[in-house]
This record gives sequence, C-alpha cells and structure tokens, in this order.
Amino acid sequence: MAIEPDSLALEHLRHIRGSVDALRDDVREIKRRMTAVEVQLANVHSDFAGQSGRIDRIEDRLERIERRLDIAPVA
Repeated sequence: MAIEPDSLALEHLRHIRGSVDALRDDVREIKRRMTAVEVQLANVHSDFAGQSGRIDRIEDRLERIERRLDIAPVA
C-alpha cells in the first residue's frame, strides 16, 4: 500500500519543524554565550583603560622626581 501524499508531506513538515525548533534553541544558547563574551570583553577593555591611566600617572610622578633630583634625561 502506498503512502498518501498528504501524510507524507505532513511527515516531512513535522520533521522540518523539529529541526527548526532545535536550531532555534541552539541560536538562543549561542546568543546567551555571545552576550557573556561581550560583557567579559567590555570588562577587559575597562581594565586596560584603567591600567593606562595608572601608567600615565606613574610616568608623571617619575618625571617630577627626576626633575627634583636633577637627573632628567636630556631630550
């Protein structure tokens, strides 16, 4: 007995729907993980900016110390 065309099409559509649902779940998980990566990257950028500011302040202090001790490099 041959499979009816309608039931065959419905079977294929159910399979496609299941695949799409699985893909949707995968994409949601990827989006969650990508958001976490973006947050961590933003934190790293913030840390680098803070380090750069600290280094700038240390350089200023070192220059003042060198001037007071009269050991500033000749530029």
